[in-house]
Amino acid sequence: MHEGKITLFLAKMNSPLRLFSSELTCPASESMQYTNSSLRVSCFIKKGGGVRVSNRNGRNAKAVVCCQLMHSHKEEESNERKRKLQEPVLVPVQKADFVRTLLIDNYDSYTYNVYQELSIINGVPPVVIQNDDWTWEELCHYLYEENAFDNIVISPGPGSPACPEDIGICLQLLLKCWDIPILGVCLGHQALGYVHGAQIVHASEPIHGRLSEVEHNGCQLFHDIPSVVRYHSLVIDSESLPEELIPIAWTSSTSTLPFIGSKDFGKFNTHEVQPDQSIFIDPFLAKVGSGSSNQFDYGKTRSARVLMGIKHSTRPHYGVQFHPESVATCYGNQIFKNFREITDDYWLRFRSSFKETHAHSNACMQISSANRLYREVCRSISAENNAVDQLKKIVHADRHLEYNKAEMKHLEMFNMVNTPHATTGSKCLKLKWRKFGHLAGQVGGAKSIFCGLFGHEAENTFWLDSSSTEKGRARFSFMGGKGGSLWKHLMFRLSHQSDGSSKGGGYLSTEDSQGSAETIFLEEGFLDFLNKELQSYHYGKNECEGLPFDFHGGYVGYIGYDLKVECGVKSNRHKSKTPDACFFFADNLVAIDHKNDDVYILAIHEESSSITQWLDDTEEKLLSLNGSVRVALEIQNSHPLTFYSCKAGLAAEKSREQYIEDVKKCLNYIKDGESYELCLTTQIRKPIEELNSLGLYLHLRERNPAPYAAWLNFSKENLSICCSSPERFLQLDRKNILEDKPIKGTIARGATKEENELLKLKLQFSEKDQAENLMIVDLLRNDLGRVCDPGSVHVPRLMDVESYATVHTMVSTIRGKKRSDVSAINCVKAAFPGGSMTGAPKLRSMELLDSIESCSRGIYSGCIGFFSYNQRFDLNIVIRTVIIHEGEASIGAGGAIVALSNPEDEYEEMVLKFCLELICQRNSFFLS
Repeated sequence: MHEGKITLFLAKMNSPLRLFSSELTCPASESMQYTNSSLRVSCFIKKGGGVRVSNRNGRNAKAVVCCQLMHSHKEEESNERKRKLQEPVLVPVQKADFVRTLLIDNYDSYTYNVYQELSIINGVPPVVIQNDDWTWEELCHYLYEENAFDNIVISPGPGSPACPEDIGICLQLLLKCWDIPILGVCLGHQALGYVHGAQIVHASEPIHGRLSEVEHNGCQLFHDIPSVVRYHSLVIDSESLPEELIPIAWTSSTSTLPFIGSKDFGKFNTHEVQPDQSIFIDPFLAKVGSGSSNQFDYGKTRSARVLMGIKHSTRPHYGVQFHPESVATCYGNQIFKNFREITDDYWLRFRSSFKETHAHSNACMQISSANRLYREVCRSISAENNAVDQLKKIVHADRHLEYNKAEMKHLEMFNMVNTPHATTGSKCLKLKWRKFGHLAGQVGGAKSIFCGLFGHEAENTFWLDSSSTEKGRARFSFMGGKGGSLWKHLMFRLSHQSDGSSKGGGYLSTEDSQGSAETIFLEEGFLDFLNKELQSYHYGKNECEGLPFDFHGGYVGYIGYDLKVECGVKSNRHKSKTPDACFFFADNLVAIDHKNDDVYILAIHEESSSITQWLDDTEEKLLSLNGSVRVALEIQNSHPLTFYSCKAGLAAEKSREQYIEDVKKCLNYIKDGESYELCLTTQIRKPIEELNSLGLYLHLRERNPAPYAAWLNFSKENLSICCSSPERFLQLDRKNILEDKPIKGTIARGATKEENELLKLKLQFSEKDQAENLMIVDLLRNDLGRVCDPGSVHVPRLMDVESYATVHTMVSTIRGKKRSDVSAINCVKAAFPGGSMTGAPKLRSMELLDSIESCSRGIYSGCIGFFSYNQRFDLNIVIRTVIIHEGEASIGAGGAIVALSNPEDEYEEMVLKFCLELICQRNSFFLS
C-alpha cells in the first residue's frame, strides 16, 4: 500500500445490504502482504512481503496470561509466551467462519450502531457490556479462562478518558490485555493514547456530526477508507504521542465540509456507495450560505492537523477518532471489516500450531461448557449456506446463558426478553367492525364527524388527527369517547423522594365506565404495567382482515417526558404539574381513511359478551350527519375562540438573558466533551379561568395542519391537550417494522415563492442543521439497533426538507425490523424520550438538561398516540402543543445546541417557534 490522501465526496446509497455467506466469512485479503516494511501492522510483517506467524501453546498459553494479569505469577512464563509469539512459522491463509467481539459501551448513544455493523461483519452479534458491568477479575475470566472473545471494541462516549467514571474498566483493558486485538472508537481512541502517556486536550474547535477529509499511511485498518464523520471535542495531542503509538491517520485540512446528501439511502444502510460529485455542488449554495456560525475561540491545539487514527507498535491495538458507524461515514463499515481481517490474521498465528484435525474447533476458540446452545448455533453457521437463515439462527437463539449474562445486566432496564408475565388474568378480545366507503367527504370530513359524534361535550374524548395528509405523510385518523364495558381511564403519577427527585414507581388511578375507581402503587412503573396488560390480551387475527390500519382498539393517550426514569435515567430533578401518563382504554372508536375517504367503526368486547348496540347507534348518527353540522362548525370557526376571562398576562420561564446564559452552559458542556448536542427547552404560561378548549384545537388544526396532530381531553384531571405535531416518535406496524421520523432543522416560510425556495435551500445546505440532524439520526439508529434484527436498521430518507403551513423542516426516516423476542412496550423503552428532544449521548444529555432547565417539561417532549391491543403502536413527539391544565395554559419550545450554535441566534430560533405557535392561536388567549 502507498500513502494516500482521500478527498471527500458525498455519495448516494443505492445498493442493498448483501446478505451472502461470502460477506459473513471474510476471504483472504491481499492486504496481508506488504512491500513497505515500515508499515508495522500488529508487528507481524515479514520484510519482503510474507506473513509470519508463530505457535500458540493453546490452554497453557492462556493460563499464563490469566495468571500474569490476575495473580502475578512468574514473569518468566510471560517472557516465554512472548518468545513463542515471535517464532516465525509460515501457514496457509485460513479464515474463521465468524469472530466474537466484546463490545464495551461507554454509556454512549451510538454503541448499538457499532453492534449492528459487527453483527453482520462478524457473523455473530457481539456481547455488549457497559464499562462498569464487570470487575477486572470477571473480565479476565471471560477473556482468558473461557476464551469467550476474539477481539474487543471500545465504544465512543461522553467525557474524557482521564475521568474514571467516564472510561470505567477500559484503561486497565488497554494496558494489560496486550495480546488481544482491540479497536477504540472516539473515546476509546483517546483512551488508547491516554493510557500510554499521551495528553488529551481540547480540539481547536469541537467537531460533532460534521465531515472531514482524511489522510492515512495505508495501514491495514484504513484499507479502502475514504471520508469520515467526526464527533469530538477532545483530541490526542500529537506532539505528546509516545514512541509506542504510531499515527496512522489525520485530518488533511482544518476545515470541514457540509453533508449535502442524496434523498435515498437505499433499502439497507450499507455505507457501500458510489461517489457522486454532482450532488456536492449547488448553484444556490453561494446565495444561501452554509449556515455555520461559530463565534467561539476554543484555543488551539499544538498541531493544526488532528490525529484520526493510531496503532500500537507491538500490540494489536488500534484507535480511530472519528465515528465509522455513522450513517454519513461512507464505507465506514470497511473499518470494522478491516478490523476483522486484523483479528483473523492475528489468531491465525496461534491456530497454526494445532493439528489439522483441530482446525475447525480452534478457529472458533473454545467456549465454556455452560454455553452449549450458543456453541451449537455457532457450529450450525458452517453448515448453512443461506446467510439470512444463519442470521436468524443467531439472532433468535436463546443466547441468554452464561455467555450472555453480562449483556443481560445492561438489558434489564429495557426488559427486552418477551417472556410471559404474571397478570391479573388473560383476556380474550373479540373485534366487530363496519366500513362505509367514500363517506367521509359526504358528511363534511373528519372535523364534522368528530364534532357530530363526540364534540357536544368533548369530555373524555380523543382524536388522533392526521390533519395534514399531503405527500403521504399520514393516512388515518382515529377518534372516540367514553365507551362500553371495557372502557377505562388511567392516570399515573411518579412517586417522589424526600429530595424532590423521582426514581421510578408511582401511583396508578383507574376509573371504569360505571365510575368505579381505585388507586394502586406500581413499584415497577407505568410502562411495565402497560407491557403486562398488552401481553395479557388474546385475539383472533382473522377478525381484522380487511382493515388497512393497525389500531383496532386499546390504549390512547400520552406519556410525559419524566417517564424517562423508566427508560434508563437515574432520577428526575423536577416534578411535573400534569400527570406523568394518562390513557383511555378505548373499546369503541371511529377510523377515517383519508386516502380512500372511507369511514370505519370498530368495537371490541370480551369473548363472553356480544355487544353491537354501539355499532348500531354510531352508524345511525354517522349516516345522519348533514349540512346542519357543517354550518354549525362554520359559525363556530368564524369566531375561533371565546374566552370568558384571562387573569394575567403571558409569563416565560426564562428571560432572554437567562436563556442565552443556558445556551452558553450547553456550549461549555459540548466543549468539554460531555455531549455532542443538547436540546434545550423552555416554556411560556398564562393563567386562564375558562375557555373553549376544543374550539382552540379546531382553530389550531385549521391554521397549522399536521400529520401527527391530536386532541385529548381528560375531564377528571381538568386537562386538555391541543397538539399540532409534525413529528413521529416511533411506529410499529403489522409487518413488525419500526419507524422513526425525527425533525432537526427548522426555518420560517418566506413571503414570496422565490424567497420560500431560497429559505428551503438555506435550510438544506446549512452545515449546522445538517450536523444537528445527522447526530439525531445516528442516535435513533442506535435506539432501534437495540431492538431490531442485525442488519435491518436503515435510513431510507436522510435530511429531507418538508414544508408545512408556517415552516420548512429537515426530516429523516429511520426503519428497522423488530426482533421477535422484543415486546412493543420495550421498543418504546429503548427509544424514549425521542432523541430529537434530548440530544446525544442521550443519558448524559438528559442529566445535563435536567440541571440547566428550571422546571419539568411535563407532557411537552413526551409522546401522544395509541397502543393497540394487538401490540401495534404509533406515537408522535409532543411539540407545537398547547397544554391546558387546572386554569393554566402552556406552550413549550426550544432548539438543539451544537458546537456551531450562537447563543443569540438560538434565542431567536426559540422565540420564532413560540411566535409561530402564537400566530396559529391568533385572537386566542395568548394574544389577548
